[in-house]
Amino acid sequence: MSQFNKLITDQLKTMDKLLFLQSEIERCQEIEKELAELQQQSKLESIHKEIKEMKEELKGIQKEFQDQTNEVIQMYSEEKVMV
Repeated sequence: MSQFNKLITDQLKTMDKLLFLQSEIERCQEIEKELAELQQQSKLESIHKEIKEMKEELKGIQKEFQDQTNEVIQMYSEEKVMV
């Protein structure tokens, strides 16, 4: 094989490696993008869970406040009757 043909063959092999590596990089970048989106999804799910927990806590506080309000009204009514 002539030196020229060997250089061309080597260059084609190098080009194949380059194209393969480029496609692998693009594939990995897509996976990286998907993982980043999943990370965001994970954060979104975490925020949804936190919101749900806060809403449950809020319901408990609202009930406690309502109970206290009822107690105050009852106490006021009893004291008013005594006077």
